Amino acid sequence: MDPPPPQSTALSSGATSVRQSEKGRRTAERILDVAEEVFADKGFEGATLRDVAGRVGIRIPSLYNHFASKDRLYAAVLERGIAPVLRTLAVSAVDDQQSRSRILEDTLAVLAERPNLPRLVLHETLAGGQHLRTMLAEWLSPVLLQAQTLVESGPAAKRWEPAQLPHLVLAMYNIVVGYFAAAPLYRDLDGSDLLSPEALRRQAEFMQRLTELLFSPDTSPK
Repeated sequence: MDPPPPQSTALSSGATSVRQSEKGRRTAERILDVAEEVFADKGFEGATLRDVAGRVGIRIPSLYNHFASKDRLYAAVLERGIAPVLRTLAVSAVDDQQSRSRILEDTLAVLAERPNLPRLVLHETLAGGQHLRTMLAEWLSPVLLQAQTLVESGPAAKRWEPAQLPHLVLAMYNIVVGYFAAAPLYRDLDGSDLLSPEALRRQAEFMQRLTELLFSPDTSPK
């Protein structure tokens, strides 16, 4: 039998390359999922690449094929989780209640997909070293600054003193992060699943009501 023409060989080689590339992407995504969980549980200092590789089910050299160091892996976890929040804020406006509700719903939806990320951020905010604080600041500062810009351009600026607006942003940040960070505790205390679709829906409704109270113009008699 004659050998297949060179074109067939090239196509076969290309299909193999595509399959290998897809497998590599899936492995990298799995590494990020596990790393997010490990960093949230143990913090950066307490976590090891051996922890991550073991949970993924690969050897450490294979992990290095995707991420060159623990710092690089940590940065990739932050980028994957926080970048969608930045995009949500960047394309939103706060000129009406419907817009503010959309921002809130989109932000909660992003964090619901990465529920370990708020725990990771809170853990490292409290316990991380200076190097990690700098890394976190590089990702979180744009989020907080963009949120403050949105608040300052919305009706809340008519209700609160200018010096109070940063505190308003900080309060909302802590409410959002704290909800996800507390989920494991509530599960252990009474079996409550704060991350269930129903619980997240109730939290979204609560926060929408809260933003109505905090971010609407003050209509009380002077």
